[in-house]
Amino acid sequence: MNCFLLVITISILLSSVIPSFAQVAEPLITASTDKSSYKDGDMIVISGSVKAIVEGTPLTIQILDPNQKIVQLAQIDVAQDGKYTTTANASGPLWKKDGTYTVKVQYGPPNVVAETNFEFASATSTTAMEIFEVNAGNEGTFDVEYNIRGGTVKDMIIDFEGLVLIVSIESTSDGTITLKIPRELIDAKTTSGEDDSFIILIDGAEVEAQQTATTSFRTLAINFLEGDSDIEIIGTQIVPEFGAIAALVLAVAIISIIAVSAKTRLRLMPKY
Repeated sequence: MNCFLLVITISILLSSVIPSFAQVAEPLITASTDKSSYKDGDMIVISGSVKAIVEGTPLTIQILDPNQKIVQLAQIDVAQDGKYTTTANASGPLWKKDGTYTVKVQYGPPNVVAETNFEFASATSTTAMEIFEVNAGNEGTFDVEYNIRGGTVKDMIIDFEGLVLIVSIESTSDGTITLKIPRELIDAKTTSGEDDSFIILIDGAEVEAQQTATTSFRTLAINFLEGDSDIEIIGTQIVPEFGAIAALVLAVAIISIIAVSAKTRLRLMPKY
């Protein structure tokens, strides 16, 4: 009797354990993209692996828009170790809709399928600009227009000594922030007075950014990664913290230096 109960108990335990092993089994095919979001013109890197290689059989990759219409189709070979990678350009007449796109990868026989998703913003995307009031000390506040994909803006502050505008963000995924910055707040100029590029740091590491200029504003489009937090925009001139008083003090200092220099020259001149 005890043996019978033991057999039943073991059978129950095995029936509960075996499905668990099945759930963690290695998938027959995988697919992923290098980012979770892209904008028009970006390069998308698609990669993954297949468990069993079928000689002479290409792997098919489809990219589907939010309406599940094919915007791109390709066939590539799988490496001998089962891995694959390819790129796709997120641009063209079929890339019209904003939203969630699907990468569908097929391989076989037997025909196995893997899918992954990413967010896409088209060239005609009209995300509304928001306004952040930046406190500039005695100079009051300045409105900085911005929009952001993949996160939220927490704060914008000025480091007067470092000539830096610091934008603090909370990034939930890879994304982009576009900033329309008044020249009166911060600017970047060469010694000859021509427009220069801002230096952009994200969490201390220098990054590239798309920079455009108008008469009154400098516009920056900066890509960031999930987990990034502090964006530093370093210029060559920034709104003075003490406004007109600082300018007056500077003028007085310059006049004093000139006067002292003139007296020194007179003192050094030989007497005849």
